[in-house]
Amino acid sequence: MRYIKLFESFSTDGESKSLSEIDTICQKFGITNYTVNSDGSVDVDGNVIIGNKGLTKLPLMFGRVSGSFWCSNNELTSLEGCPTEVGGNFYCNNNQLNSLEGGPKEISGYFICEKNPIYEVYKLFPDYKSFMYSLDYNYLRGTSIVRSRFQEALDELDIELPESISGYKYI
Repeated sequence: MRYIKLFESFSTDGESKSLSEIDTICQKFGITNYTVNSDGSVDVDGNVIIGNKGLTKLPLMFGRVSGSFWCSNNELTSLEGCPTEVGGNFYCNNNQLNSLEGGPKEISGYFICEKNPIYEVYKLFPDYKSFMYSLDYNYLRGTSIVRSRFQEALDELDIELPESISGYKYI
């Protein structure tokens, strides 16, 4: 079910989208049972499956997704536009992610990000929440890691600093 709000256009990721454009995108990707919020984000009651689409960025700004969210096997370099909350699993594996910025704040299920450059950093942490907490230390700079800040983040969780991380360099 879709609830129509009294808004003519929304600004998402710097681009203005009308309600009909959002509807068209949802239809194109098979997204049903959604609500368009006043900020232009889309809440979905159910799963969102937008994997294997050749996407370089997400086509919408998502709010809450009650089910699982699949954006695997694309060419994403950013998680900007991802849902803020996911009621199931979150799959972003096999993309080009160097960072998880823009990723969900809450995930009820599993977080899967293998086959991304960032996975080499992510796998050092025991879980998604501890990794996301570690980002507060602001140690990522593209494919570089600020060694002193990364050391602080790892020390907080009693994790040993690796000598090197594949795909990244310490600065």
